[in-house]
Amino acid sequence: MELTILFGVFALLLAIGTPVAFALFVSTTATLVYLGLPPLVVVQQSASDISSVSLLAIPLFIFAGELMLRGGISERIIAFASAGVGHIRGGLGQVSVVASTLFGGVSGSAIADVTAVGGTMIPQMAARGYEKSYAVNVTITAALIALLVPPSHNMILYSAAAGGGISITQLFAAGIIPALMMAVTVMITAYVIARRRGYAATPFPGFGAVLRTFIAALPGLLLVAIIFVGIKAGIFTAIESAAIAVVYAVAVTALVYRHMKWDDFLHACAGAVRTSGHILLIIGAAGAFGWLMAYLQVPAQTVDLMQAVADDKITILLMMVLILLFLGTFMDMAPMIIIATPIFLPVAKAYGIDPVHFGVVMILTCGIGLLTPPVGSVLFVGCAIGKISVGEAMKTIWPFYLAAMIVLLLVTLIPALSLWLPGAML
Repeated sequence: MELTILFGVFALLLAIGTPVAFALFVSTTATLVYLGLPPLVVVQQSASDISSVSLLAIPLFIFAGELMLRGGISERIIAFASAGVGHIRGGLGQVSVVASTLFGGVSGSAIADVTAVGGTMIPQMAARGYEKSYAVNVTITAALIALLVPPSHNMILYSAAAGGGISITQLFAAGIIPALMMAVTVMITAYVIARRRGYAATPFPGFGAVLRTFIAALPGLLLVAIIFVGIKAGIFTAIESAAIAVVYAVAVTALVYRHMKWDDFLHACAGAVRTSGHILLIIGAAGAFGWLMAYLQVPAQTVDLMQAVADDKITILLMMVLILLFLGTFMDMAPMIIIATPIFLPVAKAYGIDPVHFGVVMILTCGIGLLTPPVGSVLFVGCAIGKISVGEAMKTIWPFYLAAMIVLLLVTLIPALSLWLPGAML
């Protein structure tokens, strides 16, 4: 009965449009009251989860991404991508993928990626005769790459939800090959569609232009190397790297590019505070929800249930992927990571699935949920930029869904794709 109240109230509140954080708080409180436990537990557990030191990296990385978003880095990355791949068939679609890959290494956020790159590329593609649905679909799918590369704050969130025992550096390294696979697969898909529809390509501007645009974008792109190499070399921790990223972002945008104005800085501060507050509220609510699930022994029951259904880890992993894909259609990514990790990670460990591999699979699976209605935030942002309806985008998005699903299947079935690089770096 306790689980019926917990999940029933949560599902009902989501169905009527209640924000996820409030749905988590209310369902947890209602179940505690039914159990005769003090509702103060909700406050205590929420405060405990938000107070985790490892979470300090998230608002700092968000702030660094906001600074880069408003400080001119996205324009320079797009110019570099355009010079390098704009001559390929459907060139602007290819530019969008490469620019999303590069900017993802700066922002660590799919929403920031589609906002920065899509805000420039989608109107350009529409103005040059590309169908708006194509422009939106290629851009939003490419935005998922940001979830897999440093400084992805979703990987930090997964590490925190797992109890902090999983190395953030290994997670960062594990996502790089799947991210490159996603970029190549989406580029091939974009090329095939562009060729079928007869989209034109621009002339190659020459290696001199590629070099000039690369040098212009290099100060921003170096942020990725500073974060990753610094953590791996033991020069600083993930939290310290986030603080350094903020200082570096201010220096690059204000002193090197000289694009950051005072108003831009204030908007970056406001955007970072708003996003961080939203994420931390969800983390606190999901922390109380997760504590109650542990109290009710939901993870142990889940392990027993799945062991009764199957006895090999591939089947179990595919079952968890299907469940996460379903949950991703009506839950945003942050609460899903916080809620699902304590349930599914013990199952993964029980079957000998590496936690780092499982983390990459979970993040990629949850990321695909960002493209699916009714709660696909990346889908909604892309459609808003492209000024098309969600229904119009969904009619033609299936090739890009297929591309993302192929990458997800390969990463799920071949652990070496995510584990080889972290192992080689040891």
